[in-house]
Amino acid sequence: MIKLTRWATALLAVIVLAPNALPSKAFAEDQDVIDYRQHIMKALDAQTAAVGQILSFSIPEDQLPSHLETIAITAKTALKSFEQNVPGGEALPAVWENWGDFTARMNDFVDRMEKAAEHAKTGGREAIMGEIVLALSCKSCHDIYREKNSKQFSCAGLSPKGHGLSPLE
Repeated sequence: MIKLTRWATALLAVIVLAPNALPSKAFAEDQDVIDYRQHIMKALDAQTAAVGQILSFSIPEDQLPSHLETIAITAKTALKSFEQNVPGGEALPAVWENWGDFTARMNDFVDRMEKAAEHAKTGGREAIMGEIVLALSCKSCHDIYREKNSKQFSCAGLSPKGHGLSPLE
């Protein structure tokens, strides 16, 4: 009887306490999703900064196609990282409320980066100067889908803070 009582008490404790543990688990998973998304977006920012240095003639252009291809691949990954509807971080709920528009913008970004990479392979820096500012129009998405704050990392390499090629921030 005592063994049964201990077992029943332990079972009752699990039943009562388990629901309280679930929200923290869900929060941890949500925070992981948000953290992952932010890492991907920071990777995009770092690659954009490298492109900015190349386009400002401070770094040789031999790696320009690779950086542009990396941006395209990372942008695909970024879109995938938003598929889970987990608002938070700097992403506004508008991302998921306007999923079709958000997806179209990200896919357009990927396409533009892939084309820019191809043009850079054949014509170098000069071949993409006109198209790159439009292709890296990060602000057009960030204005709609990103929380405004003072520590933004958007197109750093192509902003007044970066190399002054375009007022994108």
